[in-house]
Amino acid sequence: MWMKKLKTIVAATCLSLCAVPAMAQDLLARQAPIDKKMKALDSVALHRLIQHEQYGMPSADLYEEWENRFAHKETTLPDSFRIDLRDFCMPTTNRQLTSNFGARWGRQHKGLDVKVYIGDTIRSAFSGRVRIVNYEARGYGKYVVIRHYNGLETIYGHMSKHLVEQDQEVKAGDPIGLGGNTGRSTGSHLHFETRLCGVALNPALMFDFRNQDVVDNFYMFRRDSYTRESVIANRLRGVGATGYASADDVSDEEVAAATYTPSVRYHKVKKGETLAAIARKRGTSVNALCKLNRITKRSKLMPGQILKYN
Repeated sequence: MWMKKLKTIVAATCLSLCAVPAMAQDLLARQAPIDKKMKALDSVALHRLIQHEQYGMPSADLYEEWENRFAHKETTLPDSFRIDLRDFCMPTTNRQLTSNFGARWGRQHKGLDVKVYIGDTIRSAFSGRVRIVNYEARGYGKYVVIRHYNGLETIYGHMSKHLVEQDQEVKAGDPIGLGGNTGRSTGSHLHFETRLCGVALNPALMFDFRNQDVVDNFYMFRRDSYTRESVIANRLRGVGATGYASADDVSDEEVAAATYTPSVRYHKVKKGETLAAIARKRGTSVNALCKLNRITKRSKLMPGQILKYN
């Protein structure tokens, strides 16, 4: 009897051992579609994560940092860069320009001035993220800086009221403030800047305020031809525009006068450094440092303090 039971147990064990590979194969076969679905879900999740990171930090490939100490900080410009202008909204419906980009009153005017009235709605030119909401008594007044996904940063100055907060995500056309006359301003207007890597570019190369439109779907920035193109843009779309201009109409003297040279750079004070030592290191003078930073020769410097220099 016991031999019969033993044979039965052995036979059952053999059958079960033989069946394991088949069952395992069935399990793997059933699991394969699930693995494919999970892989697809992982790909979607990864894509969304990348989109989220890009949305949270616009143009991270151009800008190394996200901070709110400076309205703009010049870094190295690429030799060429294509700026997508398709997702846009005119920052104001007003069409009257009151001041061009370029030389003005013995210094460089880094934006376009557009006539607006106190209380007029100012809108974000492109989608992006608000980097700075601040007030500058001797400059921009109440202003907003937005970094966009097309590589640009736009600055909106002299407003009477802010309508956004720092780090807020905005879409093209979202209200960001109200027109005003704050800061260094002689009348209500919008000071509008377009910057790439902190360097001011002429908004007239991209925006046509009279026609309330952008000039094309894309603007290709090229270092070697930018200045001449900027002069032409002022003639075509700036204050007192003639409506006609070409590269042949622009003289070399005009290009030289309009050539942009980085006027302000930054020095981080190290422990024990003096104004004289910094001036020698940066090829400037103590008086120039004091004037640019609104300090005196007796001002105490702190490690980590940021000083501007020419």
